Amino acid sequence: MMYDNPSLEAYLGVAGVITQADLPVVRAQGRLGEYAVVYRIYRNKQGGGFGDQSKHPYAWAVLVYVDGLLLRINSARGDCREWSTLDRAGQWLMNNGFSYWWTRNDLETASSEEENSADSAHLAADEPPPMK
Repeated sequence: MMYDNPSLEAYLGVAGVITQADLPVVRAQGRLGEYAVVYRIYRNKQGGGFGDQSKHPYAWAVLVYVDGLLLRINSARGDCREWSTLDRAGQWLMNNGFSYWWTRNDLETASSEEENSADSAHLAADEPPPMK
């Protein structure tokens, strides 16, 4: 199943897209903002070792500021660039000259994963988690 992210991107104020290949050019021109935004999206691509969208419906995408406008990073093929983990997105950002970025997740609640964890149930009850 393919998802679109237009309403989320409208909410965030995304003005357009830029390819990752254009980043060095706009950085050299002094038009690239200092920080990026990593945000949660509905996954559009299958692959990357997590192709079951029912188990992994979300991915991470990156927004950058160019000339004060918020733009989504696209691949050279014109598709939204997606990362399966924050670690991978963070590594990509560092490799592309970003020292810091904001992270936002408007699609999941913080408690959704914690509710499924036995350890968090013990923490919520002020009990130590079981020894493993």
